[in-house]
Amino acid sequence: MENLKYAVDYGVIGLLAVLALWAGIVAVERWRFYAGVNPAQFATLQTYEIALTQRLVVIGTIAANAPYIGLLGTVLGIMLTFHTMGTTGALAVSSIMIGLSLALKATAVGLLVAIPCVVMNNVLRRRVNELLTLYKVQHGA
Repeated sequence: MENLKYAVDYGVIGLLAVLALWAGIVAVERWRFYAGVNPAQFATLQTYEIALTQRLVVIGTIAANAPYIGLLGTVLGIMLTFHTMGTTGALAVSSIMIGLSLALKATAVGLLVAIPCVVMNNVLRRRVNELLTLYKVQHGA
């Protein structure tokens, strides 16, 4: 059971860390693309918009799902705590509190991943809107 506890704990937090890294890489790549994009190389507004919004769905999806992944880790951690209590008969308050507090860290990590992703997504989408507006002004659309 102890191995399952570590698998749940490190698996969920590890997944959230990988997702945070992925979102960060996408955000940096998009910001660099926006800094050097040349609107003249796009024939239509639609092709320009497709190029600008490419991969933004990754950040939005991670922002939307990271809290749920953290919550899944918390639920699994609480289930393991209750299972351990039931099988060992240990009803000490300290062991229960330690198990529950360790389970809740998955939710905290999920929120720590989601909140910056929401901010990054909003900032990047705002930049897309600015670039599209500039394109419309320059091309009389």
